[in-house]
Amino acid sequence: MIFELRTYTAEPGRAADFLKLYESMALPLQNKYLGGLVGFYVSEIGPLNQIVHLWRFDSLADREQRRSAMEADPAWQEYRARSKELGALRQQESQILKPTSFSPR
Repeated sequence: MIFELRTYTAEPGRAADFLKLYESMALPLQNKYLGGLVGFYVSEIGPLNQIVHLWRFDSLADREQRRSAMEADPAWQEYRARSKELGALRQQESQILKPTSFSPR
């Protein structure tokens, strides 16, 4: 099992705009194709304007297959275009995390 930790940094004052679009367009598609949403968060203390989400996959191959299927969906392409037009994100980061032998997940 692996986890993907994604951190998006929004333009100041634009996180709510991004989250509204994400919840209405992207989340239903990601739930359909990716499944495995562990959590979705916003920063409260520390670096501000950050949106953090954590996804669980069986393996890197599983992640690749699921993301490829999602990318092929025209509705996902429409979301990506709308997100780009919105211009609410300043930066995106992705980390792949592998649990240790004693991790509960």
